[in-house]
Amino acid sequence: MISSVFAVMEPRKKPHCPRSVLCCVLVLCVHLRLSLAGDCPADGRTWVPFEDKCYHFFHGEEDKIKSYTFERAKTLCQGFELLTIHSAEENEFVLKYSPEVWKGAVNVWLGMYYDTNSEDMRWFTDEPVKFTNWEDNPPLDILPMDTCVALHSDTGKWQNVSCLNDVEHGVICKTKQKAVETKKKPSALLSALVILSVVAIVGVSAVIWFLHQKHNLGSTVFTAFEYHPPFRVLETDQSRLVEAEETNSVP
Repeated sequence: MISSVFAVMEPRKKPHCPRSVLCCVLVLCVHLRLSLAGDCPADGRTWVPFEDKCYHFFHGEEDKIKSYTFERAKTLCQGFELLTIHSAEENEFVLKYSPEVWKGAVNVWLGMYYDTNSEDMRWFTDEPVKFTNWEDNPPLDILPMDTCVALHSDTGKWQNVSCLNDVEHGVICKTKQKAVETKKKPSALLSALVILSVVAIVGVSAVIWFLHQKHNLGSTVFTAFEYHPPFRVLETDQSRLVEAEETNSVP
């Protein structure tokens, strides 16, 4: 009997990440997201958050709209900045929130002015002017020295106005959100403990996963296949047949 043995390896399983590792990573991401969340000033005024900034919309008495000169608007926003707009999304935010504050359309002062040195419009914060939304056409190349800009709350369009002679009905102050860590010192220690705990759990899970994969790759299954050759006549039987044939052939 001839037999042969074939070793058949188990199909290799695709490595998969333990659920505990995924859960730890998710917890870490959520914690970091919360730790980076900002907070608006708590000065008794109503601040509206948008992205990483906070906005305060000044409004007069109920059913009455007040008027503000440009200098008065800057004074009201002292310690912060007069409204600057750097994207279409920010412009749309002001447009949509204005009806919550003012009844009807008003013009809102922007913290923009005409710089005679550069002969261009500039923000008072010295930030570059990357976004504009002029009502008709861009401002002329040569403008009066007292040129400022106001935003129409009903259309979101911008218009050149006089910084000295015009008065507008809307003032919006703007500031950056404050990081939560700057207000609560223990949060920094808590963040460090959470991160260290997550790293430790991920490390242990990685070791367990590695040992599990190593065990799976080392296991094999041997399957034996027997080979049965065709029936063969034994040599003794063949010799007897030959002798019988020779006997029969003798006369």
